[in-house]
Amino acid sequence: MPTLTFTDISLLRPTPSLFPCPLKPTEKLRIHRLPLKLRCSIAEESKISPSKLSPNLNAADAATADCVIIGGGISGLCIAQALATNHSAVAPNVIVTEARDRVGGNIITVERDGYLWEEGPNSFQPSDPMLKMVVDSGLKDDLVLGDPNAPRFVLWNGRLRPVPSSPTDLPIFDLMSIGGKIRAGLGALGLRPPPPGHEESVEEFVRRNLGDEVFERLIEPFCSGVYAGDPSKLSMKAAFGKVWKLEQTGGSIIGGTFKAIQEKNKAPKQPRDPRLPKPKGQTVGSFRKGLTMLPEAISKRLGSKVKLSWKLSGVKKLDSGEYSLTYETPEGLVSLRSRSVVMTVPSYVASSLLRPLSVYAAGALSQFYYPPVAAVSVSYPKEAIRTECLIDGELKGFGQLHPRSQGVETLGTIYSSSLFPNRAPAGRVLLLNYIGGATNLGILSKKESELVEAVDRDLRKMLINPNAKDPLVLGVRVWQQAIPQFLVGHLDLLDAAKSSLRDNGYQGLFLGGNYVAGVALGRCVESAYEVASEVSNFLSQYAYK
Repeated sequence: MPTLTFTDISLLRPTPSLFPCPLKPTEKLRIHRLPLKLRCSIAEESKISPSKLSPNLNAADAATADCVIIGGGISGLCIAQALATNHSAVAPNVIVTEARDRVGGNIITVERDGYLWEEGPNSFQPSDPMLKMVVDSGLKDDLVLGDPNAPRFVLWNGRLRPVPSSPTDLPIFDLMSIGGKIRAGLGALGLRPPPPGHEESVEEFVRRNLGDEVFERLIEPFCSGVYAGDPSKLSMKAAFGKVWKLEQTGGSIIGGTFKAIQEKNKAPKQPRDPRLPKPKGQTVGSFRKGLTMLPEAISKRLGSKVKLSWKLSGVKKLDSGEYSLTYETPEGLVSLRSRSVVMTVPSYVASSLLRPLSVYAAGALSQFYYPPVAAVSVSYPKEAIRTECLIDGELKGFGQLHPRSQGVETLGTIYSSSLFPNRAPAGRVLLLNYIGGATNLGILSKKESELVEAVDRDLRKMLINPNAKDPLVLGVRVWQQAIPQFLVGHLDLLDAAKSSLRDNGYQGLFLGGNYVAGVALGRCVESAYEVASEVSNFLSQYAYK
């Protein structure tokens, strides 16, 4: 959101490797414990319907699914799609169950009165795994990409300043002082204090390697934009593992970069799928009618294998090695049997569901923290934009981020109508603003009108003319538990949960979603292929046939 993943405000990042989203919806599954003596079964999805619970039902008489995926958000749907396209011989019978009455999870696109806006994640990075998912879902012709040359901005000392988009911009951009640039360069080369003997926070790592200015003017606002988090508590290893690994492998950030390039050049090049589009430069993507097109397209392809309004109330492992899952559905209690299970629900929901299986795993998962975030979509007439913020008479760019030290409450703003076509009527500007996060829990006590007032007040400090008319308010969505925080110790907790399930005999039960994969939408899709491979390997080794 999680998984946002809001978190696709990471499109404002200065380099492609620094920031890995998405929000997770606020509603929880209603947990109803059923007696464990119930015999539960499933009928093969493609042939017969799942069995209703009955005292006369013999579980051994029903067919068994290869994999049941709990959660119909982007992670769950993409895992199902990956199994269908890459592993259909091993897992031909896959079922996705979703507690709500729609698919997509945190992805919410709204279209009204000539506007089209997002209330969860806003975009994705068009990596090859992401593009493969797009093509396999039949959305290649609906793909839209942002201008790779569009600038990104950070608010500093009352002015929006462009972020360097390439090494050639480094000498001339004014977001940092000359001394700050020199400090960052020397640190990247390795002239900095050695790593400490403990897991570093993002703040510790960046200040030590690149200096105070890089942290305060670049990384701190990007942490707010990506995680809505507190960089003094976020783990560098967990949140930005690729950058952390550079120092580990190469002795410094620059050394690790050169070593990674050398290893990449030595590795045999895999042929690229000729079906995939070829994005130009570092950009972001969406679809003609918004991000919701992706989960809807995947769900349509899966057809009746997607079960909506199915609320999981219990899961257990049978003596046969299969899993039994009991659901509350509009048709009453329904049971499934499956050789494997993937849980892609938020960690706090997974914790409740897994507690009867492993108290230790449940305890680990319950410790992940999701702060609140509000997505506020507003529109102004073009003439409301300050003249100094226009480029060739237009508002151009991806958007802006606001360091916590700059006296504004809003985390950042995406220029939605500049980023993708047909997002707003002619003569209007559509802005998606995010407010809240780990350092501003007070948004939960504010009314929607107060959130709009806070956003409008902030925008008039740097982007909107102070005397402009009030904005047109399109949507305000408050995510009470938004983005999972990859805090110091996150990976240890995740490993503890997985190890506890494995050590207690729950092989074939997998954890997925943005608290596992990373918070960016694209990372959730990439992880879906990885989880699908794990499921396939398990089924190949432990198939019950």
